[in-house]
Amino acid sequence: MNLNKIGVLTSGEDAPGMNAAIRSVVRSGLYYGIEMVGIKYGFQGILDETMGDMKAASVGSIIQRGGTILQSYKSEEITTNHGQQKAIEILKKHGIDGLVVIGGRDALKVAASLAEKNYPCIGIPATIDNDIPFVEETIGFDTALNTIIEYVDRIRDTASSHEKSSIIEVMGRDTGDLALWSGLAGGAENILIPEKQEDVEGIVEKIKNGNPRDKRYSIIIVAEGCVSGIDLNTKLKEEAGIESRVTVLGHTQRGGAPTGRDRVLASRLGGYAVDLLLNNEFGKLAGVENNKTVSYPFNEVFSQKHHINESMYDLTGRLSI
Repeated sequence: MNLNKIGVLTSGEDAPGMNAAIRSVVRSGLYYGIEMVGIKYGFQGILDETMGDMKAASVGSIIQRGGTILQSYKSEEITTNHGQQKAIEILKKHGIDGLVVIGGRDALKVAASLAEKNYPCIGIPATIDNDIPFVEETIGFDTALNTIIEYVDRIRDTASSHEKSSIIEVMGRDTGDLALWSGLAGGAENILIPEKQEDVEGIVEKIKNGNPRDKRYSIIIVAEGCVSGIDLNTKLKEEAGIESRVTVLGHTQRGGAPTGRDRVLASRLGGYAVDLLLNNEFGKLAGVENNKTVSYPFNEVFSQKHHINESMYDLTGRLSI
């Protein structure tokens, strides 16, 4: 199959490094003489036909920018069979032979559905949650991690000065990678993640019983999908008489310039996505494994669940004594 025109879009929540991925996809396609089309507002942009040609200059000076120049939007219609068939018809009407989808789980599942309907799609994982099965690291995770660590370091300064514990709530609806990694890197005494819900009561007991080193404050990092920071603070106050300061980082974790690691990852995956399309390898997710670009069939990716690094979780417990 000859590909003369490729579309690219971003969908779902934004992640630092999306622009770097867009830049790589567009310029890689242009390098091979392919017409490139930018689709604005995610999959809704296909349905609304909000798209336009992209040249090398269209993606100039964006590698360092957070967010996405193509904007993002959550479309309900695209999740339906009718909406997907309509999108394929519109893409074909505009002569777009293949599509690169940059986004998280929901976006990539739509890309998988389009591929099942025999439309050439490649997915690029971009989400700060780092929750895509098989994928070692998603675009945006490293930047968000470093943002959280910066806040943890600042909050620790105040916590130690006033000898008062701090609860820091980070993102992670179903996956605790941000909490786990930032907790280990930030030296948190306690980490609560969705994958270890059963440990919540044990950690509360540990905090109630005090620190054997007579440490007068602690840093507690909690993923939003496990328990809210405010609810945890209430529980500790009612059950142990311990009142902590609560910081909910919220969307501050999404913004900011991508780290060098995320820029390199996004650039590699963007170029590789175009290579996959040119080699007629459709219906796949681009990733990096052992520092090599690899691809995973969509059906394999979404037949699995993302798992945390158990040895890392065990290590945090040993280091918090």
